[in-house]
Amino acid sequence: MNSKIWLSSPHMGGNEQTYIKEAFDTNWIAPLGPNVSGFENDLESYLNQNVHVACLASGTSAIHLALVQLGVTIGDEVICQSMTFSASANPIKYQGANPIFVDSEIDTWNMCPIHLEAAIKDRVANGTKPKAIIIVHLYGMPAKISELRAIANKYEIPIVEDAAEALGSTYKGVKCGTFGDYSILSFNGNKIITTSGGGAMVCNTKEKKENTIFLATQARDQAPHYEHSQIGFNYRMSNICAGIGRGQMEVLDKHIALRQNMNVFYKNLFNDIDGINVFQEYNKDIVSNHWLSCIVFSDKAPFSKDEFYNKMLEDNIETRPLWKPMHLQPIFKNAPYYGAKVSETLFKNGLCLPSGSNLSDADRVRITNVVKNLI
Repeated sequence: MNSKIWLSSPHMGGNEQTYIKEAFDTNWIAPLGPNVSGFENDLESYLNQNVHVACLASGTSAIHLALVQLGVTIGDEVICQSMTFSASANPIKYQGANPIFVDSEIDTWNMCPIHLEAAIKDRVANGTKPKAIIIVHLYGMPAKISELRAIANKYEIPIVEDAAEALGSTYKGVKCGTFGDYSILSFNGNKIITTSGGGAMVCNTKEKKENTIFLATQARDQAPHYEHSQIGFNYRMSNICAGIGRGQMEVLDKHIALRQNMNVFYKNLFNDIDGINVFQEYNKDIVSNHWLSCIVFSDKAPFSKDEFYNKMLEDNIETRPLWKPMHLQPIFKNAPYYGAKVSETLFKNGLCLPSGSNLSDADRVRITNVVKNLI
């Protein structure tokens, strides 16, 4: 059997082990140390919007701590993009709150501003004003930030920006991960850069960063003994993982360019095939890192989504359906949903394609041959 072509596998740059070795040599084997602060500084410099970054155990933990700091609690409501990974929505339930799901719009596949405002109006009319809005930049494609922020400001509802898939993407020249009242990043194994597991909270004030770290380290009060006046969490990133991140930052721009080139490869591959559309930026205001390249099939396609999926599988090439919307998930089947069927249709007709920055020319030949053989 041919070797596996993965959807998005880790891609090391070379200097990760240098930072890890330094951590071992200096015995910084803990959830603090020079790699943690160094990685935070690297991210702050890269985002370049006077932000403050706290490195955490995961992107999920960052969303959770954002909701904690926004005062979300039992019985509250939080609006969340429906078409996303469950990690965007699960922290709402951690707090005993109730998710309110909103459909996507077709341009970016992200939260629809029209349906967002309809949801807010209806929830307010029912006597419950949402405590937060969780927006997502799906597959690295920036959401319609200006429209979404205008609505959030109009109703005075804070935004949690889930930029887990969008490190390096830009909206009107500004990097994603800097648009929320709280913003989050992920460094899971399949992301643009990885720390094995890990994430970060991006804050717009130093005080928010300090409070995030306080909560992430079991909320230990200033005292010679262990004193706790509120519930804390064990969410801080380790110095070892942060060392991987520091090495990854050195190749971040290179890896983004390689993924963007993979998107161009797919655009050229499917350019003359009717009924198969490659997910692209819809205008020049946005630039996607193309974390994952995706295609959508219509009835005009010469082969079906399932035929393509199975042929790729036969050649040991991984593809994956688009995110199944949260309002279709069994665990959230009773949650309110506002929208039409944009996310449902995308889930039905779309696939994610191998997009890693470490794909080779030989990998691209294999992918091309599957398409040619199907035609």
